[in-house]
Amino acid sequence: SVLSRYENQITILSDYSEEFPETDEPVWILGRQHHLNTDKSKLLLDISARLWFTYRRKFAPIGGTGPSSDAGWGCMLRCGQMMLAQALICRHLGRDWQWEKHKKQPEEYHRILRCFLDRKDCCYSIHQMAQMGVGEGKSIGEWFGPNTVAQVLKKLALFDEWNSLAVYVSMDNTVVIEDIKKMCWSPGQSSSAAHSSAHLHRSALGRTKNSAGCCAGWKPLLLIIPLRLGINHINPVYIDVFKECFKMPQSLGVLGGKPNNAYYFIGFLGNELIYLDPHTTQSFVDSEENGIVDDQSFHCQQAPHRMKIMNLDPSVALGFFCKEECDFDNWCTLVQKEILKQQSLRMFELVQKHPPHWPPFIPPTKPEVTTTGAELIESTDKLFEMEEEFEILSV
Repeated sequence: SVLSRYENQITILSDYSEEFPETDEPVWILGRQHHLNTDKSKLLLDISARLWFTYRRKFAPIGGTGPSSDAGWGCMLRCGQMMLAQALICRHLGRDWQWEKHKKQPEEYHRILRCFLDRKDCCYSIHQMAQMGVGEGKSIGEWFGPNTVAQVLKKLALFDEWNSLAVYVSMDNTVVIEDIKKMCWSPGQSSSAAHSSAHLHRSALGRTKNSAGCCAGWKPLLLIIPLRLGINHINPVYIDVFKECFKMPQSLGVLGGKPNNAYYFIGFLGNELIYLDPHTTQSFVDSEENGIVDDQSFHCQQAPHRMKIMNLDPSVALGFFCKEECDFDNWCTLVQKEILKQQSLRMFELVQKHPPHWPPFIPPTKPEVTTTGAELIESTDKLFEMEEEFEILSV
């Protein structure tokens, strides 16, 4: 009955959506800098190119008997979809790919979009995410936090052979370089003939260089860092380094928002965050027989929302994508230079070696199952039961 109240809901008003002000300050969107005085149209094109996932209604009931709309509870799941979709766009189309209304798009674009359609057989659908969340202690129809969505994406990615992502979710505010390299070069996932521990030490054994000078065989990395940047409000000491994350070329933005109100933050202007808002309820859209998706409702074609950074809930998750190993090495350099330079209160830690007091790191692999749904969820629960004891608690 609670969910039914949202079935006919069209829009939930959030902070505000209006034209950008006249200013000389640069706007940063997912690692790209724009200047309002000279290329405002390019900025708006860049924003509208991001895949925009919102509440939907009239899809097949989740689990067969569950809700047929995620209005009122699925906003953080939609934000997780948006962050992951941005990673897949960078993976297949490149960060500078642009979307234009009614313009024919490559097959990879439609294949990415089909991964997120509201159907139980789509790998990152609201159905798959909600049901996988059961293994994280979340009932279907219950609101998720940033860390819970990150854990769900990590599990679902194991079954996504086409995109073949290595999803690393940091624990205890710590990113471990050794573990990431072990995961991205782990046996069976690398095209290299050598799978020894030499990979961890950047050995050239079994590696080839591509035209860009990067190593071939690296499994593209989706790095998610769940954080709590304060108690009840964001601590002002984090603001400058928080904004630096949006400047990194590897940036996938931030999952966060306000209590029980999730947004996908993609950039900033001054002390205002720019975000895509999932709180619009649209009708279910399916693909056509030829696999093409009517994508008009999957791109926000109005001025984006903005909110003051100090209004941000302190529970967030940072996202980064590293297609090649050299992208990850560059990210580590930028973190050392821009994020960790403040010695007083660090947003997170970046360490070379696996902490000795942690359980051994074993790169996750796809469970040997031939079913989906509840049995799939049960198998992944067993796969991660050692790890879950050490995960950050969802807020």
